[in-house]
Amino acid sequence: MSAVLEAPLAASAGPGFWHRALRHPSFLIGLVLSVLVVLAAALSFAWTPHDPYEIDMALKLKAPDARYWLGTDAFGRDVASLLLVGARASIAVGIIAVGIGLVIGTALGLLASARRGWIEEAIMRLSDFGFAFPAILSAIMLTAVFGPGMVNAIIAIGLYNIPTFARITRASANAVWGREFVLAARACGKGRLAITLEHVLPNILSVLIVQATIRFAIAILAEAALSYLGLGTQPPQPSWGRMLSEAQTLLFQAPLLGVFPGVAIAIAVLGLNLLGDGLRDLYDPRLARQR
Repeated sequence: MSAVLEAPLAASAGPGFWHRALRHPSFLIGLVLSVLVVLAAALSFAWTPHDPYEIDMALKLKAPDARYWLGTDAFGRDVASLLLVGARASIAVGIIAVGIGLVIGTALGLLASARRGWIEEAIMRLSDFGFAFPAILSAIMLTAVFGPGMVNAIIAIGLYNIPTFARITRASANAVWGREFVLAARACGKGRLAITLEHVLPNILSVLIVQATIRFAIAILAEAALSYLGLGTQPPQPSWGRMLSEAQTLLFQAPLLGVFPGVAIAIAVLGLNLLGDGLRDLYDPRLARQR
């Protein structure tokens, strides 16, 4: 039974996984782009070209040069420094919001798969209800009650992720519950909780990892959209979405102000999507045998 259980995990965790990963262009490109975004956020804690919060109206809308690599905005702030610090907000929102959806959604999906019956039906109907409130709509409702801010954006995006993870977990877990090693574990007298934690969850981790990576990209995009609308990260904290919002009135005077944050968002989202697609291919045993 243990050999059957470990088979799908060995293909993903052993040296063969990295051997295939290094030959997978989507995975490599996504990994490089994602690492660049993370490094940019990490670098901003130790160093930025200039103080991102320093306002100097005498330097507003300055073109890129040797001192200000990407120029300055309408308040004279260094755009390169704003982009580096803005990466923090995007990554923080993505990690926390996806973490909320992953933990709660996975728990609900495992419960639905293990218990079945009315419990499964209730959880799935609650998931359907959750899909009726996308992140932006939820953020608008939270803002109306509690005011705009990063915390409300995180809660809104996290709540929207819960039904997604619940459905994916339940579907994947249902397939595992029909496997021979699970039937053998039940025949040995193991309870549903023990089987879920020891056999079901380890065998669906690859699916959850891939989905978390893709949802991370969606969370970064949602945070940028909410900040663009003024519902997410608030001043003076830099945010890529708010940089886009501030640049839209200056497109004819300083078009690059809208290009740089747009490119940053595109790199982050593209990198995570490519990374997720690559992981999906690498974790699929059928594709693993073909490579």
